[in-house]
This record gives sequence, C-alpha cells and structure tokens, in this order.
Amino acid sequence: MLSRVATPFDAVIVGAGAVGAACAYYAARAGLSVAVVDRGSPAGGTTGAGEGNLLVSDKEPGPELELALLSARLWRELAEEWAGDIEYEPKGGFVVASDEAGLDVLCRFAARQSSAGVETLLVGPELVREVEPELAPHFAGAVYYPQDAQVQPALATATLLRAARQAGARLYLGELVTEVLTGAGGAVRGVRTSGRELASPAVVNAAGVWGGELAALAGVSLPVLPRRGFVIVTEPLPPLVRHKVYAADYVADVASGSAGLQTSAVVEGTAAGPVLIGASRERVGFDRTLSVDALRRLASGAVTLFPVLEGVQAIRVYCGFRPYLPDHLPAIGEDPRAPGLLHACGHEGAGIGLAPVTGLLVAQILTGIEPAVDPAPLRPDRFASDASWQAPGRPPAR
Repeated sequence: MLSRVATPFDAVIVGAGAVGAACAYYAARAGLSVAVVDRGSPAGGTTGAGEGNLLVSDKEPGPELELALLSARLWRELAEEWAGDIEYEPKGGFVVASDEAGLDVLCRFAARQSSAGVETLLVGPELVREVEPELAPHFAGAVYYPQDAQVQPALATATLLRAARQAGARLYLGELVTEVLTGAGGAVRGVRTSGRELASPAVVNAAGVWGGELAALAGVSLPVLPRRGFVIVTEPLPPLVRHKVYAADYVADVASGSAGLQTSAVVEGTAAGPVLIGASRERVGFDRTLSVDALRRLASGAVTLFPVLEGVQAIRVYCGFRPYLPDHLPAIGEDPRAPGLLHACGHEGAGIGLAPVTGLLVAQILTGIEPAVDPAPLRPDRFASDASWQAPGRPPAR
C-alpha cells in the first residue's frame, strides 16, 4: 500500500545527481519545501561516472558559455564554504595544439571566448613544458584557461544534498517514479513512486539520461539520448599532470552530433594520485559493453600527450552515459505543454559544471524571481515542432 504525504511540497525534484542536488539546495535555501526522489542513490547515474569537470574552456560563446561562467562563479562561492567537502581544485585547463594550423584555430576560438568573458592566456611552444613538464616536446603551443576547475562529483552531490536537508528538504531514495500525477489541463500535481505519492504543484525533471522517460510520464516529449563514455584510471602516481590537459580536437568532439565512436585525449591528475584518461563519445543506447577499441584509442591519445604514461598500469575502467540533447544545450525551465513541470536535464557532459546555475535558475523560476540567465534558448519545448527528434524508449532500471 502506498504511503501518502498529506502536506504538499512546493516542489518535487526527480533525480539525486549533481543537478537535482543543486536544484534542491537552491530551492530549499529560497524557503521552499522540497522533496527529492531517485530510483537509486545520490550520484548513482551520470554524476558518479563523471570526472567532476567545471569547464569554460570547451564552450563556444553563446547560451552554454553564459551558463558556465555564472556557474563557475557559483562553484567558487560554494567552495569558500565547503572546499574540503567537495575537493574543489582550481587547477585550470591547458589546451594544446600539435601544429601551427591547429594553434591558429585554437587561438581564434580563444579570442571569441575572451570577448565573451573567458580568461585566456596564449602559451608559446617554448613555455609549454614549463607549464606541463611531462608533456611531449612537439606541441606548437597552447591556451591556458585559469577558470577551469574540478570537484569530486559524488562528494559535491552529497554535500549539496546535506545542505538541502539541513534547510528542510526530504529525500526519498530507491524509489522509481512510476507516474506524474496531473489534474485539469494537464497541470502536474505531484508524483507517484514505487513507495508513495508526493503531492506538489511543481515537478522538476532532473532525471539525467532518464529525462525523456520522466517527460513522457507527464505526457510531453523531450529527446534525451544516452551518449556513452569511458574513463581509464591509472595506478596512484606522484604528481605528473598539473592541469586538465587536452588536445584541441576535444572541443569539436563535444560539439559533434555524430552517433559513432569519437575519442580525443583528455588527461588530468587527481588529489589521490591516479590519473584520469578520457574522453570518448558514442550513442549506443544503454549498452555498457566494454569497448576495447575505445580504450585503445584513449590510451594511445594519453601517451601522445604524456609519454611518461606508457609504462603506467591502468587499475580500472568505468563508463557512464551523458544525457544528450540534439543541439547540445540543456533543457532548463518551465514546460508550457504541462503546467507545473520544469526541466533541468540534458546537460550532456557539463552537468556537474552547470549544476549550480541550473539549480539557481530553477529556484528563481519556482519563486517568481527574474532568472539570472535568459532561459529562452533552453526552453524545453524547442524540439516539439520537429518530428525528427524522437524521445527514446524506456531504458532499463538501474
């Protein structure tokens, strides 16, 4: 028999990853009564499979970069209070180009970013190895991005949820949302889970790669697709990689809509010692099968950047699924097709970086405050007029 909650919440947030946790934190801090529901555990989906990157370096000027710049500031503010609890590292990003042609493209990209408020610093070939001594000697130059940073994603999520609970939020974990309850005109009035009903005039879809499924329960379409990626974790090492280092072609891979396997070298150290090696992207549904081809490409790309890694042991590999939307922008804000439904999903690989700004925007919308960033380009119904964007089928439960 289902439990019922007699007193309605101001908002029910579906998803306890970084984005859902940030929504809960900012909403509860704004004085709203909040419930967070997740089919699994906090950070049990995309967040737990991420590296915790907080990046501005990989974003073209436009709506996502505007979100990233504000979110970077919010992360710095959170780190002032919680630095040890979230393992915030303002390590900076270092993007390298292998030849003069690539460096020219990278510099023009950085110039556009700089005009939009990103801090950039051109590093000539004679200084590249002073910044990263273990880099291969052949790079034509690089751009340094001091605003790039990193958190430990599971810790950051747990800390946001703990702060939300201290502000009165309630957590319901291990409960699958089976129905979005609606009333007159399709307006939402809460959710039914595998364990209870939660009444609320607002439901926030922060379900990540399951965002399309949650949207469908409310009677609307949101074409969120899983985009698989692998990460290689090395044995603990002395400090070898000082920044997040990647080749310039990573930016093109992030922006690509290709369903096929794409890999580009991304290497960074961690406070605990292991080096993390990425990044791969491919749309293969929710298939977790280990891809030897992807891992070989990742390892080869890492050694091309850092030859010292050639003899290093990999101790584990993990994969995750980025919540991909076809235009590479998240869906954030109210859905006019289902009054009371808000979306906060589809961030692809930027969910952890964009979590605070997403949570802030959701809280501002819920409380009637003018949003800090124009949400129009992020409107959830922007795909509704194009029948070629189809929501995926129901994915398997975790």
